[in-house]
Amino acid sequence: MIRLEKRLQPSRAFAVAAPLLAVLATMVFGGLLFAILGKDPVQSIITIFWEPLFGEFAFYYRPQLLIKGAPLVLIAIGLALGFKAGIWNIGAEGQYIMGAICGAGAGLAFYPTESVFIFPLMILAGAFGGWAWAMIPAVLKVKFGTNEILVSLMLVYVADNLLASMSLGLLKNPEGFGFPGSRNLQQYASAHNSELIANSGMHLGVVTALIAVIFAYVLLARHRLGFAIRVTGEAPRAARFGGINSSRLILFCLGLSGALAGLAGMFEVSGPSGQISIEFPAGYGFTAIIVAFLGRLHPVGILLAGLLMALTYIGGDIAQSQLQLPAAAIQVFQGMLLFFLLAIDLLTNYRLRLTSGDAVKGAA
Repeated sequence: MIRLEKRLQPSRAFAVAAPLLAVLATMVFGGLLFAILGKDPVQSIITIFWEPLFGEFAFYYRPQLLIKGAPLVLIAIGLALGFKAGIWNIGAEGQYIMGAICGAGAGLAFYPTESVFIFPLMILAGAFGGWAWAMIPAVLKVKFGTNEILVSLMLVYVADNLLASMSLGLLKNPEGFGFPGSRNLQQYASAHNSELIANSGMHLGVVTALIAVIFAYVLLARHRLGFAIRVTGEAPRAARFGGINSSRLILFCLGLSGALAGLAGMFEVSGPSGQISIEFPAGYGFTAIIVAFLGRLHPVGILLAGLLMALTYIGGDIAQSQLQLPAAAIQVFQGMLLFFLLAIDLLTNYRLRLTSGDAVKGAA
């Protein structure tokens, strides 16, 4: 019989190696999944992880790492701060969508005016939209003790419906011949999040994500508030005895998480996506949860994990087109990362013990 035995001290080796082991396990079992689907597992893994970086068209795919990685990193940084404090914002997807709606709405409200102040206004509107959406579960938790997991998650579906409503109604392009969707912000210079360096993938959203990584690192490592976040997550009773105001911390963590998710949505709609539509790129808010945990809730780890997850997005698209792998299989492959990470994380605090059946019965 195999049983789990709690370690006297958490294993530092497993804590450090868990992300790498999770990636390797994902490759192995993902390859088995692809083999079951009748595809060459080795070729599938190579296509996902090698082609975007070193393949024939890598010059095109490499900038996409920044474009797809930036929103993941930006959202995951906000989530990680809350997760470290034991505050579980699972609704970043909704905050991301609301940031896109508010940011695009602020820009389109001034169309076709050309002004240098429009884009900064869109940034503020996007951050506010995400912040306001996150404040709903935050205030309900502080005032009524509701579960932030359920409230934030349910609000994602409300945001999805608002996105569809805006695409068909208030933000619909009046010159779009009846098709759903807003005007294309890429064609509106004052509202366009253009590349800072041509063909590099580097836009203002990427810069903001890097700033967020630095800010989070300094906050957690050098600031009193970061200490309060860590203590609250690791020892809630000690935090209460230490005079840490849990209500303020909830409002801060959820609010900052929502604002960063909203910024990610605003930079996406004003840049790579270009418009509010029913097909607006979704899923970043949920995938960022995987990124946060894969990065061990550490800002630098999240940066690396965001690039890795962006690589699976790009490689997954290549595999779908070249190998005819179904999109659902790629999504399962990405989900395996979190599954194996959580499974291997268990071995950080527990070790496996082989025991006889009689010993187990005696212990019971």
